[in-house]
Parts: sequence; C-alpha cells; structure tokens
Amino acid sequence: MRLFKAFGLALLSGALATGAAAQGKKWETVKIATEGAYAPWNFSTPQGKLDGFEVELANELCRRMNVKCEVVAQDWDGIIPALQAGKYDAIMAGMNVTPKREEVIQFSRVYAAGPHGWGAMKDSPLTKLEGTGQILHLEKDADAAKRTIEAWKPVLKGKTIGVQGSTTNSAFLEKYFKGVVEIREYKTTEQHDLDLAAGRIDGIYAAHSSIAATMDKPEFKNMQIVGAGMGGDILGAGVAVGMRKADTELKKMFDEAINAAIKDGTIENLTSKWFKIKMIPQA
Repeated sequence: MRLFKAFGLALLSGALATGAAAQGKKWETVKIATEGAYAPWNFSTPQGKLDGFEVELANELCRRMNVKCEVVAQDWDGIIPALQAGKYDAIMAGMNVTPKREEVIQFSRVYAAGPHGWGAMKDSPLTKLEGTGQILHLEKDADAAKRTIEAWKPVLKGKTIGVQGSTTNSAFLEKYFKGVVEIREYKTTEQHDLDLAAGRIDGIYAAHSSIAATMDKPEFKNMQIVGAGMGGDILGAGVAVGMRKADTELKKMFDEAINAAIKDGTIENLTSKWFKIKMIPQA
C-alpha cells in the first residue's frame, strides 16, 4: 500500500502515451500490471505464476467487463511511468488512492481498504507501543491519532525501522518520525521482513494485511503487529485500480464491475480468502 515519488517523470511519460489512452477506444483486452512481490495482494509462486487477491480479482473484473485480461509483473518503483508510457492499461498493485497520485493518474472506486502499522518480534521493545488492537483515522480521529503518535516517539527513539520505498508507509515515517528513527528503505516488503527476522532492523512499518500474511509463515511465527493501526490522510483512502487520465471509459467499466462485485459479495469472499483482517470497502 505506496506513494510514488517521480511524478515529474510520470507526467512526461504520460505526454508521450499514444492511442491506447485515446477517448472512445473499444476495449477488448485490458493489460493490468501488478508488483508480484506484495503478498497476499499479489505475488509470484515458486513456479513463476502471478497469484494473490488482486490477480484473482483482476480476472473476475475483466470477466464482468467482457474483456480479455492480461496480468503482468512490474517493479513497484517504475509502475506509474510505465502506465503513462502505454506499457499496460491499468495498475492493481496494492496502490492506495492519494491526492499526490491523483495529480498524474485517475483511480477507480476503492476495492479494498485496511490499516497500516508496526511489525516487530515478540521480544522487541516495540511491543510497548501504545494502542495495540486499536484502529485510528488520521483525520476522523485526529486528536487521538496525534496523541498516539507522540506517545510512540520515546519508545521508537533511535530504532531502525524498515519500510518499502516510494510508498504511503515511507511517507508516513518521513512526516512523523524523521529524526526519531532511522528509516531504512527497501525495494520490496519481503526484503524488510527478512531483515526484521534476522535482527538487522528493530521493526517495520507496513500495511496490516502484509504483516499478517508474513506472520502466517512458520519462519515468522515470532513476529506480531504492535501499536495502533492507522489510516487516512497521507496513508491514503484505500486501494483502487490506477489508470491514465484519458481512459475515462475504462474507469467507468472498472467502477461498474467493482460496484457489482461488492454488491453480490464477490469481493467480500475474496478478502476472506486472502486476508486475515477485514479489508472490505464501503459500497
């Protein structure tokens, strides 16, 4: 769940995109990019096949839109520029809707939403972080969220925290904890999870859904979610399909398919299958 930094590059690439983004295009095939390294949202199996919640949902949405679906892997740090350059038509990669991203791309309605927070090993001092089991919204619960963030700082002082770079999570750490913790950025969440288990960092900051998926693996049995979960504001409004701004018809198609999949319980069933926590957006 992520905040892309190179918006200038994305805008330049968008200016070069060709007929694939033209108004009135008849959509017969939709090519969708995913990271393939962000379980359970999306990941690559040992056999090299893309799988996960978003891969299954992408195929379901394409079926409802009556188009052929092609899902491809794309590194996170280049995912928006490649969309703008016409390499694919849409992004489904645990990408949260943020005002900064909306400057360069458009989003469908949200198809999943969940909190973000701290992950640490069970013997870590970070287990003392306030609010474990509680979920706060940075805007709706502004006073409580501010008090909790301030209460965290003495516990986190001087600690090394891992986070995936160019994400909403890294933006949250930069905004609230720069100078309090050492922020260590990683290319993927898998990399910071391994460093946490090996004791090379003190904690991680990530989506609860990602942390919960990691905790389910035997080698991470001593890992846990600590402190209050947070959402809203800089952490985004939920996860949605990212598209070029010119593709208004494609957005309409995705919106209608997502609304229908929420209404008939399909997305609820998929979130129950893939996540350990509630991820259903409001219809």
